[in-house]
Amino acid sequence: MLNLETLSMDQYSFIANAFSFGFAVMASTTIFLWLMRSSVAPAYRMAVTITGLVTAIAAYHYLQIMLSWDHAASIQAGEVVTGDEPFNRAYRYVDWLLTVPLLLIELILVMKFTQQETINKSLKLGGAAALMIILGYPGEVAETIGTRMIFWILSMIPFLYIVYQLVIGLRESIDKQPENVKSLINIASYLVVASWAFYPIVYLFPLVGFTGGSAIVAVETGYTIADIVAKAVFGLFIFTIALRKTEDEGKSGSGTSANKKA
Repeated sequence: MLNLETLSMDQYSFIANAFSFGFAVMASTTIFLWLMRSSVAPAYRMAVTITGLVTAIAAYHYLQIMLSWDHAASIQAGEVVTGDEPFNRAYRYVDWLLTVPLLLIELILVMKFTQQETINKSLKLGGAAALMIILGYPGEVAETIGTRMIFWILSMIPFLYIVYQLVIGLRESIDKQPENVKSLINIASYLVVASWAFYPIVYLFPLVGFTGGSAIVAVETGYTIADIVAKAVFGLFIFTIALRKTEDEGKSGSGTSANKKA
């Protein structure tokens, strides 16, 4: 259990502000994506819809995290005093269990595979992502370092499988994408890998010298930064890819129509 009384007043406020910023980013990204959904071709609207759903789910859970943080402790006479309710870290894992598989599915959808390929890749990558989250939670709430390390190792197995698929398994498919979006899809794939790699690093902070209030700040703000990059920033990349592919297909369609008239 987290001992919030090890936090200084500034550390407590810093984490609260980080949660508030995370909520604002997720909520505003959701509104933008759903309002702009009609600007992409019908083939890519599902990808944009799911992208907005990811940030909407994240926004809801950040609101719950903020409320739980407020209930778990307060500042009295310049000191952090714990409340009657513990800080609920499960909100993050419920959020990840829902959003992490969807993050991979939105990338697959925007690449416009065949229906069978889309289903197969979504099941494999989405299933591996869900398994990664499930295996990580027991270690997150564990009281002993040994238990935390065991579940970190277990959760890294599906994580490495996902990394392999994104970096190598999808390479042939990415190379077949239109030139004007190929670099963006490459960046999006590596963005997933880079942002997701931050999670297991943050997970290890309590094991590599971070203690007391510093450990809480490092973990909570680290997860928040990773969430913003993995969901909001990645979501905007997905939208941009969908928009560029829409424009490219529109130009191709116009060219085809002109040739037919000629």
